[in-house]
Amino acid sequence: MRVALFLTCVNDTLYPDTGRAVVDLLTRLGVEVDFPMGQTCCGQAHYNTGYRHEAEPLARRFAEVFGEYEAIVTPSGSCGAMVRELYPRMGERARAEGRGDTLARTLAPVVPKTYELTEFLVDVLGVTDVGAYYPHTVTYHPTCHGLRGLGLGDRPRRLLEAVRGLELRELPGAEECCGFGGTFALKNPDVSAAMGADKVRNAESTGAEVLCAADNSCLMHIGGTMGRLRTGMRPVHIAEILASTEAGPRASGTKEPNA
Repeated sequence: MRVALFLTCVNDTLYPDTGRAVVDLLTRLGVEVDFPMGQTCCGQAHYNTGYRHEAEPLARRFAEVFGEYEAIVTPSGSCGAMVRELYPRMGERARAEGRGDTLARTLAPVVPKTYELTEFLVDVLGVTDVGAYYPHTVTYHPTCHGLRGLGLGDRPRRLLEAVRGLELRELPGAEECCGFGGTFALKNPDVSAAMGADKVRNAESTGAEVLCAADNSCLMHIGGTMGRLRTGMRPVHIAEILASTEAGPRASGTKEPNA
């Protein structure tokens, strides 16, 4: 199977190891992975801030770059939800404004074949045991877009439970937002910081070494809060855990969580 990796802006700029982990993981599972160099922002930041028309050229670009692939895999629940949930809405709004159905027809082919990483593994490849080894205690935070937008359900947990050496600990208040919310954190910094502190205190109560999630934007917010509160925990993207093996741990997996 030949798929395209949609890395996303945040990962490309700040967390390239997550992209490398996705490639290592999928290649290990027999998937051919391409990284289309023409990919840009999906338009989520623009759309969610109220600049819907400005997001449309980015959505068209996404459809142009990724349209030829069997599947599009992204290590981001929020960007995956942008394509799957909001691209159809953009097409509908354009039609309602009297601009025809060109945008809807352009975006339609990429919507059903865009997958967040864990749902691609479980639903498309049909695997939960990916041969990973990660000897640490971990607690899992289900991010809002993955939980409510994409309906990932227990897919990430099933994958984590199959990792050898990993002890998964229940996170109190797991389904509560961490407070990031993209530009919400900029517009409402005090509320965002308070929500982040609540999330980190709940995570710290588990005694886990690592807090894991499927979206680095949320992990960035949580990790910054961990740093300010001087906890002993470390945020790690689920792709880096699943890519780790005894023979070749990923970069994040090789470091001691308290390092």
